[in-house]
Amino acid sequence: MKPLASEAKAAPGKLRIEQAPRTLREIALERMRTAIVEFHFKPGQRLVERDVCEQLGVSRSVVREVIRHLEAEGLVHTIPHQGPIVATLDAETAAQIYELRALLESAAAQSAATQANAADIARMSLALDAISDAYARKDFHDVLSATNSFYEAMFMCAGKPVAWEMVQRLNGRISWLRSLTVSSAERGATGPLQMRQILEAIKAGDGPAAALACRAHLATAGEIAQRLINLESP
Repeated sequence: MKPLASEAKAAPGKLRIEQAPRTLREIALERMRTAIVEFHFKPGQRLVERDVCEQLGVSRSVVREVIRHLEAEGLVHTIPHQGPIVATLDAETAAQIYELRALLESAAAQSAATQANAADIARMSLALDAISDAYARKDFHDVLSATNSFYEAMFMCAGKPVAWEMVQRLNGRISWLRSLTVSSAERGATGPLQMRQILEAIKAGDGPAAALACRAHLATAGEIAQRLINLESP
């Protein structure tokens, strides 16, 4: 029996894979990155291959690939004859990251103020609401996720995909710094408010004010990070 014409036409749509499944390596990488960023693995802690394999439930070859990727992101450092350890982010490196973020993000905010449409504003506003809600619940994992969503929306509506790629290459260390600062009581009070000021300037179409608000937000975050890093330094 031949299939009905309607069935034949429907088949391709039913077979289409809308989203490619993630590989085991990608899942393991994401979980290890999150574990480091959220301090389940502490700075300076040795990453014993056998233990990591058991915790992730993956092979040594997968763990080795993940470690190499995390090294490239600056989250892991390999010491000769000792093996990989969780990298320690010093104050000078943190200062350079905040300086670079200020350049890229203020430029994106200024461009977004002239290019964002109603849908872009709505996406950023939803992300800010999610940030505030996550702070209220003290769910810092969700704070980080929603913050990333806010900035991605800002860079994309600004027409700055290359700049966003540059930020993403630093994302491991940026997330580590965010995780360090968002859990402080001070950041919970200032962070969402300052990000709301960025969005209000973008909504008003005021590019210079958006850029200024962005730099002020990062200056505050940088000061908190420097203080916390210095407290943790021996």
